[in-house]
Amino acid sequence: MTLVSCPVRKARSLEDGRPQSEEIDTTPLRNLILWLSTKKSVTDAIARRGMKYGFARRFVAGETLDEAISVAAELGRAGRRVTLNQLGENVTTAEESRLSCDTYLEMLRALDRAALDATISVKLTHLGLDLDFQHCRSLTLEIAAQAAALGHTLEIDMEGSAYTDRTIEIFEAAQHQYHNAGLALQASLRRSERDLERLAILDPKIRLVKGAYREPPALAFQKKSEVDANYRKLLDLLLRPRPSGRFTAAIATHDPTLLDFARHAIQQYAVPPSRYEFQMLYGIRRDLQEQVHAAGHPLRVYTPFGSAWCPYFMRRLAERPANIWFLIRSLSAEGKHSPSGQAK
Repeated sequence: MTLVSCPVRKARSLEDGRPQSEEIDTTPLRNLILWLSTKKSVTDAIARRGMKYGFARRFVAGETLDEAISVAAELGRAGRRVTLNQLGENVTTAEESRLSCDTYLEMLRALDRAALDATISVKLTHLGLDLDFQHCRSLTLEIAAQAAALGHTLEIDMEGSAYTDRTIEIFEAAQHQYHNAGLALQASLRRSERDLERLAILDPKIRLVKGAYREPPALAFQKKSEVDANYRKLLDLLLRPRPSGRFTAAIATHDPTLLDFARHAIQQYAVPPSRYEFQMLYGIRRDLQEQVHAAGHPLRVYTPFGSAWCPYFMRRLAERPANIWFLIRSLSAEGKHSPSGQAK
């Protein structure tokens, strides 16, 4: 497959950080992949092959909870913390939201049985946020109660800006009652600094991400440089000493420049390991993950699983050209994969 475009730049391999050959500006290709990720016929075709040939397992721990627990245990033996993320998005009925809640409860019980240093990531549209706010709130509090009873925590995902206010309100309820909830905030959103100040009184854990949703300019920064600058500003607010209220910072990025900024701020403010951790996605920049862990920093690996893995997988491909080349190489080598899905 040959791609033709204009601007070139050096890219870093997501596997080991080594320079690859010069690559092209693939913004049109990324947009195409994101569009295709919404097409069921495309995702179904990929889903039939991804686990069979193993290329999806680079970014997805498996389709079942047992597979995810096995991967989480392996990460734990390597000294990593884990967040399990059940893939899938908006449900359409109250019955589906109840089933999603039951799955989250079983995830907590499975982590407890395996005695893993792990938590779960909860997506509120899984719990019917589109359908009934009070029902979603009730299910979230049920999960928080189960987590508290087992000595675990939960992290609430942040979705598109249409959900931000409701997500924060449900997070506040869970944190007030059980004191075991974390929340993701997006540096791309202009409102996030105000949200941080609002939440400080709860002494919360904040998972700071750049943000993966396409938002209008009135709501979100459009340039990478602007998002990066806001990420640094918000991270400084999370890490610096405060006269009242404090945060636990979950630094969720694979950006080497932002990682350097975070390490410097941690040293400057003498932040203890109990008040921060780095978070990275399963299968992404494993070289950076090893560097962070080897330097003695707490590292949590965000580990997705589930049968609805394909849209997530395609979003990971769209994020960076190196991911796209990874898929192309994997597809071209399908015949070299064993039935277990592991490369020979």
